[in-house]
Amino acid sequence: MTDAPKGPASYFPSIEAKYGRPIAEWQDLIRSSPLTKHMELVNWLKTEHGMGHGHANALVAATLADR
Repeated sequence: MTDAPKGPASYFPSIEAKYGRPIAEWQDLIRSSPLTKHMELVNWLKTEHGMGHGHANALVAATLADR
């Protein structure tokens, strides 16, 4: 039995379902952005891609943690 994802990754299934792109694609977009600060990236996802704050925050947090 596997444990359910915790932290930002717990949002990933709903992000993929709601916005129609795999997480890897969102993370590639974040990494290729000239923006580097957490809230700049969150606001960019919200304004340019229509993402909700919680989803944008989770994606950015997980992506920046991998750097």
